[in-house]
Amino acid sequence: MMVSIPSTAAKIAPARSCAYTVLRRVFEQGAYADQALQAQARELDARDRALAMRLLYGTVQRRMTLDHVIEELAGRPVARLDAPVLAALRLGLYELLYLGGSPDYAVVGDAVELAKAHARAGHGLVNAVLRRAGREGAEKLLAGLSDSTPQAAAIMHSHPEWIARLWWQELGAEDARALMACDNEPGEVALRANTLRSDRDTLAAALPVRTHNDAQLPEALVLEEPFDVQTSPLWQQGAFIAQSRAAMLVARLLDPQPGERVLDLCAAPGGKTTHLAALMENRGEILAIEHDKRRAGSLVRTAQRLGASAVRVEVADAERPRAEGPVFDRVLVDPPCSGLGVLQARPDLRWRVTPQAITEMQRVQATILAAGAKALRPGGVLVYSTCTISPTENERPIAAFLHANPDFRLDDLAAELPTLAFTARQDASPGLPGALLTLPHRDHTAGFFIARLRRT
Repeated sequence: MMVSIPSTAAKIAPARSCAYTVLRRVFEQGAYADQALQAQARELDARDRALAMRLLYGTVQRRMTLDHVIEELAGRPVARLDAPVLAALRLGLYELLYLGGSPDYAVVGDAVELAKAHARAGHGLVNAVLRRAGREGAEKLLAGLSDSTPQAAAIMHSHPEWIARLWWQELGAEDARALMACDNEPGEVALRANTLRSDRDTLAAALPVRTHNDAQLPEALVLEEPFDVQTSPLWQQGAFIAQSRAAMLVARLLDPQPGERVLDLCAAPGGKTTHLAALMENRGEILAIEHDKRRAGSLVRTAQRLGASAVRVEVADAERPRAEGPVFDRVLVDPPCSGLGVLQARPDLRWRVTPQAITEMQRVQATILAAGAKALRPGGVLVYSTCTISPTENERPIAAFLHANPDFRLDDLAAELPTLAFTARQDASPGLPGALLTLPHRDHTAGFFIARLRRT
């Protein structure tokens, strides 16, 4: 079933109409929020596109909290509501409780019109629930929520309960609460200046928005204002790529040198691959492996746009050891993961990933790590990184690998960057001394795990 906008939706604010359509696609058809929004918002101007994104992402992220309040106000389970009615309620309630900036009557009126246009009945319920929400206000409606336990925190901060319990156990209650709260706020937007084309100061001066630098990453710029990245001529010229500072840290810690041979497994979309080329000044070779032909093609185009001529893309299975043997000076293993460190940027991901999927990912991650290790020459360096906050995918695979491969040792990255050191609760799993874990609420960037291994 395709969700379309009837002609009656022309009365509705364009940003709300767009967000509503994509919201239904996400929860009724399994669409990815970022991709569906990009397709739906093409005709919007920059201001409406930014508002549609904020409405959509916020509503998707806070689904569990919104459903809890809807059930309280409507006096019935959300499972009994028709999908178009529920979508109108979620979208309107999110704007009333969390966003602000528009008159209540405009928010309620558009939600009612959306329900009228898409559902045979139920717009009266939308009107009654949202009008009551406007009268009572966010402070009263959210006052009964608590994050004193993982179960309560899951509702208050809108995360699946298993994620709340996982972080409660591994990070402790205080960090778990702060991390879940942070996941519902807009994340950083950072750019990596492409030093094959320009430098950070030149890029900062050319950008039409305010930025600030990062002391540890000489190519990083953090944006302080909204900026439509992919419509910028500077993007088209290859002057920069959008990339979190945590992701930039990965290539920096692999530390490739000009003239070396580098293997990048699971390389698409290419942010880290092209960063490696820039650090190597395009001298040497980077073999970028990607099993998906479409993503591999996109990676080729990204390398061309950024002038990363040292990159050679190969469509292959990263789980299979390289036939040429241990010939690479450095290897980057950035395998598929659950993505629990990037929930700010991928709002629907928290509702997709499951504990069962993480268990399966662990097997794939261990296989790719072993394949990368077989390609590394003696004395070479391997970096294992994920964008997740999950010990099953992070320190446990590394600990198991080190136990099975005594010719590898773990570098002490914690000594190099002590503020990003991985620390587990004393009563939780033992952790992995020397590894790094960035946390969105603490480090104001994506959540990444990074371990650097050296073949002795």
